[in-house]
Amino acid sequence: MHQTNSLRAIDLNLLVILEALLSERHLSRAAQRLHMSQPAVSHALARLRHLLGDPLLLRGKGGFQPTARALALARPLAEALQNVRSVLGGAVFNAASTQRVFRLAMSDYGAAQVLPALLRRLRTDAPGIDLSISYASRPAMLAALQDGEIDLALGVFAQLPQQLHSDILFEETFICAMDPASLAPGQVLTLEAYLARPHVLVASTDGGMAGEVDAALAKLGKTRRVAVRLPHWTVAPELLKGTDLILTVARRAVPGHEGQALMLQAPPFAIAPFGFELVRHHRTDGDAGIAWLRAAIAAAVQPA
Repeated sequence: MHQTNSLRAIDLNLLVILEALLSERHLSRAAQRLHMSQPAVSHALARLRHLLGDPLLLRGKGGFQPTARALALARPLAEALQNVRSVLGGAVFNAASTQRVFRLAMSDYGAAQVLPALLRRLRTDAPGIDLSISYASRPAMLAALQDGEIDLALGVFAQLPQQLHSDILFEETFICAMDPASLAPGQVLTLEAYLARPHVLVASTDGGMAGEVDAALAKLGKTRRVAVRLPHWTVAPELLKGTDLILTVARRAVPGHEGQALMLQAPPFAIAPFGFELVRHHRTDGDAGIAWLRAAIAAAVQPA
């Protein structure tokens, strides 16, 4: 009874404001997300600090930094609010009229595969839905999912914590790309020729897809010479023109050589294919909006 009376004395809207503050870590951005004035959000933060007996957010460079107490609250707060939303909203989700921001994490490779078709769908069917895209290492993306800082993560993940679940969006294979002038007419790339050439390596801080290529070479007791290492693949095909450089990359990263004047050949050794995954936290399983977005993303990556 005492707990019930205590809840009646609390404005539960404060928890929604706290969720936005923990996510945005900035007063004006949280106010914009909540459709509130900045002074009103600042006043709510003061009430939250008094209610919880903790500063919660401390001013730092570029915005607020959460205290240890705030970080500990983030996950249970997100789960509690999601449960409340599920109770109040049921499974109803009207994409055409909903105004909502979804937070996704993906690399530039993932963005190229997903965003063009997805955004065309959103602008037509769900104009009130906005996307906030971020990128980090694979472990950091999974940690952000667990902490409720993002809604979905897209990428290649070797192992998932128990609370996270994934859908395979598509299976990807590798291709070698090079300037056609660097091969004799009709020449097929051999392993010896592959290892003799300098390579462009596209790899994030945690290895990314390049790890699969080097792991396959290691099984053969071979290594390659990397002449250029960069963290994003967008410019990589352009680096091949007029050089003897070779790029081994996911096939979808080089959608075609029309206008790029590239020669594409299968790698001269076996590289295991990999699944490109869409990962979510189990707390969102009752969220009809997340379910709709997952289906829209799956449709976006299918070939026309």
